[in-house]
Amino acid sequence: MKQVIIIRTDLKMGKGKLATQACHASLESFKRTPNEKIKKWEKEGSKKIILKVKNLEELIEIYETVKKKKIPHYLVRDAGRTQLPPGTITALGIGPDDDEKIDKITSHLKLL
Repeated sequence: MKQVIIIRTDLKMGKGKLATQACHASLESFKRTPNEKIKKWEKEGSKKIILKVKNLEELIEIYETVKKKKIPHYLVRDAGRTQLPPGTITALGIGPDDDEKIDKITSHLKLL
């Protein structure tokens, strides 16, 4: 079991902004995960991995796939209070879910 957070690198977010967007993705995806998966994930150590994509198109392609596969997820849209315009899509949280299911979709991505 693991959770994957995917961050857009084309936005050139500051470190604090990037960390905040990753937290939003993680927490909101977690909230959408069934309890039995959460318990298993927590028992296994709550593994999280942060990956990167080059642009919005790449992120949306992955988002559409996880949505179709019915894997818990959350697409982060920034509120626009600091560095980015309101509604900017910054990150995607996936899972927690089975490693194999997530890896089929994200194994080609590099670590952030």
